[in-house]
Amino acid sequence: MKLPAMGEGIIEAAITKWLVTSGQFVKADQPIVEVATDKVDSEIPSPVDGRIVKLVYHEGEIPKVGEVIALIETDQPVTGQRPVKEMVVSVTDPGKPFHQGSPEREKRRIRTSELQNGNQFISPLVRLLARQRGLSADELNNIQATGLNGRITKLDINNYILSGRPGSLSPDPASGNAGSIRINSQSDPDPVADPGDEVIEMGRLRKLIADNMMRSMRVAAHVTSFLEADITHLVAWREMHKDEFLNREEARLTFTPIVIKAVCRALKDFPRINVSISGDSLIIRRNINIGFATALPDGNLIVPVIRNADHESLGSLARKISDMAGRARDNALLPAEIKGGTFTITNIGQYNNLTGTPIINQPESAILAVGTIIKKPWAVKAAGNWGIAVRDITMLSLTYDHRVIDGALGGSFLNRVAWYLENFES
Repeated sequence: MKLPAMGEGIIEAAITKWLVTSGQFVKADQPIVEVATDKVDSEIPSPVDGRIVKLVYHEGEIPKVGEVIALIETDQPVTGQRPVKEMVVSVTDPGKPFHQGSPEREKRRIRTSELQNGNQFISPLVRLLARQRGLSADELNNIQATGLNGRITKLDINNYILSGRPGSLSPDPASGNAGSIRINSQSDPDPVADPGDEVIEMGRLRKLIADNMMRSMRVAAHVTSFLEADITHLVAWREMHKDEFLNREEARLTFTPIVIKAVCRALKDFPRINVSISGDSLIIRRNINIGFATALPDGNLIVPVIRNADHESLGSLARKISDMAGRARDNALLPAEIKGGTFTITNIGQYNNLTGTPIINQPESAILAVGTIIKKPWAVKAAGNWGIAVRDITMLSLTYDHRVIDGALGGSFLNRVAWYLENFES
């Protein structure tokens, strides 16, 4: 059994917890190990019925994708690795000691790590997290480590971010000198619960969402533009054909796949919206991978990604949205299905919200929010004369990173999305 691929850019993962022991019999699809990467915790199921012969890697060790992590004795043909499932439970205790591996593996573990200030061990997983969060070497040295032998863990990084990065260095705006720095002070203490208040520990997923949102606000220059679109013809067309569509495509015709089609066409017209920033360079994405925000039953949020959405038909988009949204609510999405997005859409109108200012989903550079559809008096022109009519109107809001997208480009793109919706080709 090999460590499977778990998304673009992920070359290794940490073994956080074995769910089986040597000699134990397992069933196909039975989860047998929990692993952690820099983006998601996952559980890997057994590919066959059989008996665990050997656990090649121990808890705390970091195999690479494609390396053998366990040996399973079986009399069944092996057809391939079972899909990896995302975990929304806490990882194993980061301070739990683990057995030492072979001398060769110990040498490789040290060789593939970094040493800060001579002796402090920084694992590849923590190193990736620190780089993504923009943590400096000085901040790493100030983080309270809870791992074995004083090692920094993934949980230590998250706790440090959630505490407001008390030891971070930031530019001093009062000095007007970007080169001068000051240490952030904790002048604002945490609020204290009053008698009768309910205190609920934030779950791991909520902490990750908070971390990602704060990181996006910290690194991107957020600007939001708004535009009202008259989609009366689109609303009438959907109402007329939704039953036929359901029978033919076996999926409900919502407005989400229609909006995705319009966004894909607009991104082809304005490729500088489909970009990411890498250092001082701009990556113009060739593929159009659309993420759509999905609310979970526990109040959290996840963003499944439809890859190459511009190549999908309306029916195919509707089926994929229905399938992925359903599996998201059942916690059955694969890690690769929540990665690699280049543009995100969020529907805030399902709860009758007019509009909003969404936060960019890093490392993307723009996100579109679609408000509720309301009937309102609208100026229309017929036979050369202007008049007032009741129309179906929705508010579109586009948040974009002003570091790379100026108002003219962002406004033009938003206007093009609205034009495709207003002139929907039935």
